Amino acid sequence: MENFWNDAEAANISTDLDMRVYTSRLLGKDTNLVMHGGGNTSVKSNVDGEDILYVKGSGWDLETIEPEGFAPVKLNALLEMAKQPHLSDTDMVAQQRQAMINPEAPNPSVEAILHAIIPFKFVDHTHADALVTISNTPDGKAILEKLYGNRVVFVPYVMPGFILAKAVYEQTKAIDWSNIEGMVLEHHGLFTFSDSAKTAYDKMIELAGLAENYLYEKTQLPNPLPSEGVTESYLSQLTTAIAQIKCPDAPETILAMINPFSTAKAFAQRDEAVLKQASVLTPDHIIRTKQKPLILSGDPELIDRELDAYVTAYQHYFDQYQTGETCLNPAPNYAIIQGEGSLAFGQTEKEVSIIQDINIHTFEAIMRAQDLGGYAPLSDAELFEMEYWELEQAKLKKA
Repeated sequence: MENFWNDAEAANISTDLDMRVYTSRLLGKDTNLVMHGGGNTSVKSNVDGEDILYVKGSGWDLETIEPEGFAPVKLNALLEMAKQPHLSDTDMVAQQRQAMINPEAPNPSVEAILHAIIPFKFVDHTHADALVTISNTPDGKAILEKLYGNRVVFVPYVMPGFILAKAVYEQTKAIDWSNIEGMVLEHHGLFTFSDSAKTAYDKMIELAGLAENYLYEKTQLPNPLPSEGVTESYLSQLTTAIAQIKCPDAPETILAMINPFSTAKAFAQRDEAVLKQASVLTPDHIIRTKQKPLILSGDPELIDRELDAYVTAYQHYFDQYQTGETCLNPAPNYAIIQGEGSLAFGQTEKEVSIIQDINIHTFEAIMRAQDLGGYAPLSDAELFEMEYWELEQAKLKKA
């Protein structure tokens, strides 16, 4: 894993926030660490005599973030929130907003409290592909414990938001942070931290690199075989069928794009048992991809039947776990055509491109996981919790 730190560039940086921007962009340059809004970073600073946490704001990408992309929040307010026994994520967001010193700044990350708890100036958080891939295997925790030993704190999977911050707060109240180099959130990602921006960044590259080296040494990716390809008529028929469900009032607005990367074809040529393991790599991806893809045989006469089966299964998934939420559109966001590759659906090229990017990282993870005992991601119940998060549901109800 490449370290992008440049002493000459860093020497010209004089403020805490500018240094935070610099190392955030270094993390954002590597899509094996973060992609499309994933991950978050923070720096603790002092403004007019008050301790402030500058944390990545919602809607910003680390690769391109600017100083105004960080939300300035009163540190003591966040630490007091961590002590509360219960707090809905909706109330958490409201309280974080009230604690900001600049009302024009973006909403703070939902993991702002977690950043505040960690008692170091610079905190980095990524969804490192290799680490999460290993975590999403049957023996993932044991492998990571062997790799890292007591250098890191291991946190069992908890959904992002207040309950994750609270879990970390309770787990770490009595630890000696001076002996800890990082924190592994199972099925989620990695935190590193230091009073030095460079050290926090270096630790991220080192710890994520250990997982990446292990994964590359222990696993191999198959090469795709030649295939007949997807015909224009098949693609047109499939897109029309998807569009009628995804956007019945304006089906012509739905685009479908075939993933051009060989990784997608290699994955589509795996056994059906492997294809059925397809799920998210890290929880935040579910908002883009849904919990599972549509798996197609490639037979045009079966498109309607296969799509109907997907919609029925999605409705069953919703009915099984719902507690009064509003059901999302049941149409798939991407499909795998057995033997051929994958394609994504959306209303804009950007939306489709993001899904395809996520797919490539996920397909590689699932294929590599086969050499480590198979892919074992979050359960459907845990995925539902993320897909139907109260913050996302609130947006639907307002609409």
